Amino acid sequence: MIGGGTGDWDVPVGGMGRVSAELERAAREAGAELRTGATVTAVTAGGEVALDSGERLHGRLVLSGVTPAVLQSLLAAGGEETPDAAGISIDDGVIRPEGAQLKVNMLLRRLPRLRDESVDPHAAFAGTFHINETLTQLDAAYATARDGGVPDPLPAEIYCHSLTDPSILGPDLQAEGAQTLTLFGLHVPHRLVAEHGVTREELLAAARRSLDSVLAEPIADCLYTASDGTPCIEARTTADLEDSLGMTGGDIFHGTLSWPWAEDDEPLETPAQRWGVATAFPRVLVCGSGARRGGAVSGIGGHNAAMAAIERLG
Repeated sequence: MIGGGTGDWDVPVGGMGRVSAELERAAREAGAELRTGATVTAVTAGGEVALDSGERLHGRLVLSGVTPAVLQSLLAAGGEETPDAAGISIDDGVIRPEGAQLKVNMLLRRLPRLRDESVDPHAAFAGTFHINETLTQLDAAYATARDGGVPDPLPAEIYCHSLTDPSILGPDLQAEGAQTLTLFGLHVPHRLVAEHGVTREELLAAARRSLDSVLAEPIADCLYTASDGTPCIEARTTADLEDSLGMTGGDIFHGTLSWPWAEDDEPLETPAQRWGVATAFPRVLVCGSGARRGGAVSGIGGHNAAMAAIERLG
């Protein structure tokens, strides 16, 4: 299904920000009120949402895009009995969501030369570039991470979105030949940072070593520099995601993923149940990656919550 059946890695012209911008435009044109910087402190089964400003909002439905674990805590703050309310019960033996990735964003002056000189970097980076991901390397990395260490070499995958869609860069950067690189380091579970004290700098260094192992030159030599002279590279750990976005354990999938269809024994009496976005409370729906039939970066959870809301409210 990728690329409309072509296999092409299609991305929105202008970058992913164009998607959220169009959602905002359509919502405002439809009369929606959008708020930013409004921290939710509690949610009730009756559709009441409390903000840290003291304001209380009321809705026929509440759609939650936060992780099920966060939703459970908000329901508890609203005075609701919450075991399994959001599909999980942290205190009853369900494993707390835990991400296991490091994300590194880079802006380059040019693509780096590869150790294998027979391969054109523009061809190599045009798809998913796998680094140190043989089966034995993945097994070894898993064992190291399980025991509290940082894998070395760190398995990683790289994407160069600017090769697919140059429009994500401004005209000046395009003219200079600049490129973006996004690296995902694997087998770096949240516990490494949260329990074993591994720092962002240590993880970034491991990622750079892994990348450099397949290059004919250090990636540092290709990094773009900002006006203040700092290299254009940043790392985001699971702890960063938990702190800045409220993603429990830095899990970008909000928990264990499930198949996007209903099992034979699932209750399907309500629209929310049929669309896989139900909680224990009929007026509270899940619209994020933690939906029963959603997850990953599919957008299915949001689509299904909207369909359930339309079906219920008519």
